[in-house]
Formats: sequence, structure tokens, C-alpha cells
Amino acid sequence: MSFRTALVLLTLLCALIWWQATRPVGAPATPSRSGITTSAASSRCPMPPRTERGAMPLQTDVPAGMSLQAIGETNLRPLAGFSIEARVLGREDYRIGHEADISPIDLALGWGRMTEDAVISQLDIRQSSRWYRYSWKDTPPIPVEEIVRSSANMHMIPADDAVAAALRRIERGQRVRVDGWLVEANTNNGWRWRSSLTREDSGGGACELVYVCSITRE
Repeated sequence: MSFRTALVLLTLLCALIWWQATRPVGAPATPSRSGITTSAASSRCPMPPRTERGAMPLQTDVPAGMSLQAIGETNLRPLAGFSIEARVLGREDYRIGHEADISPIDLALGWGRMTEDAVISQLDIRQSSRWYRYSWKDTPPIPVEEIVRSSANMHMIPADDAVAAALRRIERGQRVRVDGWLVEANTNNGWRWRSSLTREDSGGGACELVYVCSITRE
């Protein structure tokens, strides 16, 4: 083997070693069946059982011994597995406060008849101060109890940078799949933020706090 050939092979070997050491660890973006870029599952976040396509939100038990990685000084305790296919009724970004440090985005999500244009077009939907509000003229397009059961404001905690980037691309009106865990967040100084564990509630404490393993635009 000539000296020049050996030098070329050594250069290639060094380049391969450098690539292995510096390639991204997070989940890569992958194309969906519709051709829209989606986020793959985070390697840091075990996936819960997934809801069937077109089905209602699925909440499942937490496996024995399961834990989630803390975010800085904030501990995360899984309360239930969570998988949902829904339409984005609204999106609000937050930058101030400890809540925003771990959950910078709220998504108001609707499922069932709350995905239909004929229903949504008759509602005035707004978000602020970590709340989701809706109103209508004259009469609601569907019973108020159904609106409560078929929509919710959800605080999104991205599991890693890839999921965070995918969340930032989500827009109102899109259909999404979210898979992750409903959690309680707390710190050693007594701060606590806990997810709702039912889709039947409304008002204070009714929002879901979701540790997002994967979010996909359908």
C-alpha cells in the first residue's frame, strides 16, 4: 500500500470517528404519509400505548417503577400514559415564569365533533394566562357538556429539542397526534403543577400537563 493511499484511508477513518462523536442524539424528523415533516419519538421518553386512529383520547396506567428525567431542578412524576389525535383549536406561547421554563407552549385541542369546521366556525376560541376560553352567538353549535368533554387546554412539556422544535411548528387548524405522559411537576421549594386526569372537567385545574414524547402532524 502506498503512503498516499494509507493517508487517504486514515483521513476517512478520522472523519468517520468525528461524525459518530458529533451526530445529533435527539430523534430525527421523518416524513409522514401526507408528506408533512413530523417528529419521531424522543429517545429519552418511553412511549405509552397509542390510541387508534380516529379514536378518543387514551389514558393508561403508569408501568411500575417508571420515572422521567428531571428538567433542571423540576422533578416530573408520571401520572398516566396519554395518547390523543386532535385538531389544534388554538396555540399560545409563554416566556415568563417557572411554568414557561418547562412548558413554553399551550395547545387547545379538540376531538370528536370539536374537529369539525361546522362546529369550530361558530365558536370564538381564545387563550391567555394558561387558560382556554370559548364563546358563541345565540346558541352553542353543540351542547356545552360536549364541548367540555371534547376539548381541553394542554400545557406541553417537550421531552427533548427535537420535540420542542416540532411543537414550535404546530399551527392552529392542524390535526395532530400527541403521545406522552400526564405528569405532576414539582420542586424542592414546594412549587407544584399537576395535570388533570379526566376529560370531563372544566375551570381551574382542568388542564392537562403533558410530557410530550412525540408530536405528529397528521
